[in-house]
Amino acid sequence: MRKVLVLGSTGSIGTQALEVIAANREKFTLVGLSAFANRELLEKQKLEFGLADSQLAIGAREAAELVLASEADVVVNGITGSAGLEATLNTLKTGKTLALANKESLIVGGPLVKALAKPGQIVPVDSEHSALAQCLRSGSAAEVRKLILTASGGPFRGKTKAEMASVTPSDALKHPTWNMGRVVTTNSASLVNKGLELIEAHLLFDIPFERIEVTVHPQSVVHSMVEFVDGSVIAQCSPPDMKLPIALGMSWPERVPNVSTPVDWTKSHTWTFEPLDEEVFGAVRLAREVGSAGATYPAVFNAANEQAVDAFHEGRLDFLGIVELVKQVVDMHQPDPDITLQAVLEAERWARTTADSLIASGN
Repeated sequence: MRKVLVLGSTGSIGTQALEVIAANREKFTLVGLSAFANRELLEKQKLEFGLADSQLAIGAREAAELVLASEADVVVNGITGSAGLEATLNTLKTGKTLALANKESLIVGGPLVKALAKPGQIVPVDSEHSALAQCLRSGSAAEVRKLILTASGGPFRGKTKAEMASVTPSDALKHPTWNMGRVVTTNSASLVNKGLELIEAHLLFDIPFERIEVTVHPQSVVHSMVEFVDGSVIAQCSPPDMKLPIALGMSWPERVPNVSTPVDWTKSHTWTFEPLDEEVFGAVRLAREVGSAGATYPAVFNAANEQAVDAFHEGRLDFLGIVELVKQVVDMHQPDPDITLQAVLEAERWARTTADSLIASGN
């Protein structure tokens, strides 16, 4: 029986994590919840699982404190954005297993997170990184040639830059295969999300950026692949359903039976793959450069993007301007050579202020 604390319990990852726990009470017991602002749903969740007020938290700071006080074995970090960094660090400090859906905290605080994490303490919940973790069990680290991240291509796959110049926020939120929150869905449309996942894969699995590739797979059934030195490619496949990687994150390395519906092999299937057009979707190339530069550049990349996404949805920035703005802010950044939590937070603050200033000035 694993004791689970779910952070971001009212979001997409959090609600599905609770569904998995409710359906598998012989395997998991819920010991705490946190939400950002949806107090009404949080109260319903509290009543459903019989929790006390002391087992609840509102906001990222309270969530981080709840981690320290909790008796959890596993913390599911489903907080959106870099606000989840403190909870990630506290989870690692206390020795709890971190089921990580909050990729931004790893990307923003990379060196800090890596310094705290014990081997196997971080279990990825993103479908792509869960897939990589599963595939990597097929061989030793020395046998890995490359990691291959799959991308659905989002709602604008195949479009030119000219065609994307006038897309609206509602267009960007029409993801073809996944149902996610506003920020992640917009990031998937711009492929910033895939850029973040590229950096995440590098940090999680210690594979150099030049050995991590992205391929576009619109059906979202092959969640990622690992190529080994003998030419073998191992893939993890399942219909799009986040409950599988969420459950695996909470139970790793054991699997939870019947948590997801498998591929129906009595029917015909066509799965396609195509190269990513990095000239049109420049976010992945920029993320590769940012990740290679290290220091506080990833924190700046992420923070500037969060400001740009808000501006896009508020009508203050066009869609193509998201990545253009992020690049401007990254190019202006002067990193602090001493990577501390304070330096990361200051880099984020600077990036948000700079991004907001550029948006307001129309540059």
